[in-house]
Amino acid sequence: MAAFLPTMRVAAILLAAGQGRRFSAQTASPVAKQYLTLGGRPVIRHAADALIPHVQILQPVGERASLDGALSGLRTAGDATADGCTILDCVPGGETRQESVRAGLEALDRLPETQKPDLVLIHDGARPYVPAEVTRAVIDALSAHAGAIPGVPVADTIKRVRDGVITDTVPRTDLYRAQTPQGFRFGLLRDLHRGAAASDATDDAALLETAGHHVAMVAGSEDNIKLTYKEDLVRLERLIGPTLLPRTGLGYDVHAFAEGRPLILCGITVPHTRGLAGHSDADVGIHALCDAIYGALAEGDIGRHFPPSQNEWKDADSARFLVHAGERIRARGGMLINADLTLICERPKIGPHAQAMRERLADLLQVGVDRISVKATTSERLGFTGREEGIACTAAVSVLVP
Repeated sequence: MAAFLPTMRVAAILLAAGQGRRFSAQTASPVAKQYLTLGGRPVIRHAADALIPHVQILQPVGERASLDGALSGLRTAGDATADGCTILDCVPGGETRQESVRAGLEALDRLPETQKPDLVLIHDGARPYVPAEVTRAVIDALSAHAGAIPGVPVADTIKRVRDGVITDTVPRTDLYRAQTPQGFRFGLLRDLHRGAAASDATDDAALLETAGHHVAMVAGSEDNIKLTYKEDLVRLERLIGPTLLPRTGLGYDVHAFAEGRPLILCGITVPHTRGLAGHSDADVGIHALCDAIYGALAEGDIGRHFPPSQNEWKDADSARFLVHAGERIRARGGMLINADLTLICERPKIGPHAQAMRERLADLLQVGVDRISVKATTSERLGFTGREEGIACTAAVSVLVP
């Protein structure tokens, strides 16, 4: 049968009718666990994304409003995803997992004969991270078996306990922890469900086992976690958290000296005979750093966000600008890796103030001071800085952005 698998139609039933009582009891969450946000998307959306590349039909089972919201945007102009998977309208589930599976099977059976699936996968909506090789292995095993499920060998010693006391040790040889998606011949599973009204099977493989059909076990994954306890959410966040890409920004600014103004550099007032000319407080260090951050985010420069043509920013404390730049990093879901500033001037001496500058910039950006570098150099008496006509600053930043 293996040669015919590529031509067979595969459907997936995505189960979302459960209430997740154990998870809710631990977390007091008013939201069912399959609809919690994980890595910026609902848990069940991740589960759907994991299935779609492998199937031609996706049948969600659960409460319509919640499912439609969680899966919105998956369809293209028609009723299919970009991978060519048709997402059917959801159907309500039942009181038990078995009733919900049966509801999905009956919905698939109502399709025209030419559209009915040959194979069906049953997947828990609370399993958001399914490695592609696991799903492929399940489907491939159906070329020789009526059913196939992924599983992970039991590694821990198993104890049977009664009233808080160990009664015996259970041999773990040949024991596996079952996972989903579980795969089956569609017609067989449909017929077994129709005749299993009184069955209390906890998964669909048990129906086949009871009926005498062989069910293959394929390699599962330790990362194929079913969200059951609050600790599971922490593990899944590590796996599914947004992919952060490095971006670099460069900034450069110059201000001329001016009489009668304080000299503000990197948020610190530095004793000197003159300050710097500018519309705001003319903090050349912060201005260069803001430009570097906005550049890394591809959000223009400081003048775009705080136009010098607006009187609102006249003599403004440049700390406000840097706070905004830091907020833009966080609003994008990113983080600042490091910032490196070089002040270019003959005088004043920057070294005695560099640590205070680092601490001030770190405070404004809400990062550790170890991520901020402030140093200085001269231009060996060359150019406008060498003639002590002004101060220049260069800044380089690295950020991680989803």
